[in-house]
Amino acid sequence: MSNKTVYTTDHSPSVLQTHSWRTATNSAAYVLPYIKPSMKILDIGCGPGSISIDFAQLVPQGHVTGIEYVADPLDEARSLASRQGITNIDFRVGDIHSLDFPDDTFDIVHVHQVLQHIADPVRALREMRRVAKSDGGIIAARESAAMTWFPDNAGIAGWKEITERMAKAKGGNPHPGRYIHVWAEEAGFEKARIKKSAGAWCFSSPEEREYWGGSMEARMRSSGFTKTALEEGYATKENLEGIADGWREFVKNDEAWFGLLHGEILCWK
Repeated sequence: MSNKTVYTTDHSPSVLQTHSWRTATNSAAYVLPYIKPSMKILDIGCGPGSISIDFAQLVPQGHVTGIEYVADPLDEARSLASRQGITNIDFRVGDIHSLDFPDDTFDIVHVHQVLQHIADPVRALREMRRVAKSDGGIIAARESAAMTWFPDNAGIAGWKEITERMAKAKGGNPHPGRYIHVWAEEAGFEKARIKKSAGAWCFSSPEEREYWGGSMEARMRSSGFTKTALEEGYATKENLEGIADGWREFVKNDEAWFGLLHGEILCWK
């Protein structure tokens, strides 16, 4: 976010498709037991707002604010909230490294797959800690840690290699879920007040494979990732076509399976 963002793609339709699939149930279940009806929640990196809106439904006497580092997905987020009749929510542009909120504002400060896309996650966690309430405020973070798939697929392997190489070259931290608790300690949280857990996504049914593999195929054919990869020499057009074909093979194969493990932390201020 601001000049410290190292996000390697954009908010093209294929990207928003994957982000819109995320819900509080499939992407933030570890947080749900701690949400109370009157809480104020900050959702950083809210994208098209699907998780934020789920949170808002769980805090009918409270409020949710979703922020993104660019305005691109926020109109869709506002539209989704309007269609669902959700009024206790707002969306705005914001910088995770310098949050525009007073100290001790929110009961929960949440991020999902955000810390891996910024160059200074420890600074970001310090800011999240600052705006969380002193009397029991919670910082919640979930980041990818590892992935696997079946059967072997050269296209998917190529995708993993290129995306990780791009992220590292730009200063990002691909798949940091296994050590985000260490970042939290560096940001000032006491070890005893950090709860670690893990969660997973699995895409195996025809519908799940079409959603995940189809959106990834579309990203390889046209997205900010494709543009950056080509312009900055991380891949050739032939490389990206091969990756797209690999994702299409995954979609068509009834035996195919893709799993993504996430590391999760809850930190009490």
